[in-house]
Amino acid sequence: MKVLEQYANGSSELSSALSGLSDEQLDAIPVPGKWSIRQVVCHIADFELVYADRMKRVIAETEPTFFGGDPDTFAAGLAYKQRDINEELRLIESVRRQVTRIIQTLEERDFQRTGVHKEDGQLSLATLLTSVTLHLPHHLAFIEEKIAAMKAKPHKEGRSNL
Repeated sequence: MKVLEQYANGSSELSSALSGLSDEQLDAIPVPGKWSIRQVVCHIADFELVYADRMKRVIAETEPTFFGGDPDTFAAGLAYKQRDINEELRLIESVRRQVTRIIQTLEERDFQRTGVHKEDGQLSLATLLTSVTLHLPHHLAFIEEKIAAMKAKPHKEGRSNL
């Protein structure tokens, strides 16, 4: 299953993109009005847990109910600016490794099992897996945009460039 391979390998792509960045660069806001790279990585880590819970519940329960999660509320309340980037990366990798191992035990028909999201309605395991798989590269593009913006900005006193 190609999507499972992409899901399993996603954390290494993220780690590669962050390799060599300093704390100052992780916390910079090179694109005004947007999150820092650290905040984006924390968001990814938090929603890895949300999606892992949803997928596990669809596998183990009959039509479980899911609640939404507001990314800005998570960011405001979950200490995104103080979290350790390496812990976040290890968490993403660990969650993906565990969920991949579980999913590899399933039969094709299991991917049609569903849960009910309070806002999005019925979601299958296949849909959840695809959504979380695409979530990381979606945000990786924003991280790459931030890195490019830092490289493009002329050096100013007190500001760090890559």
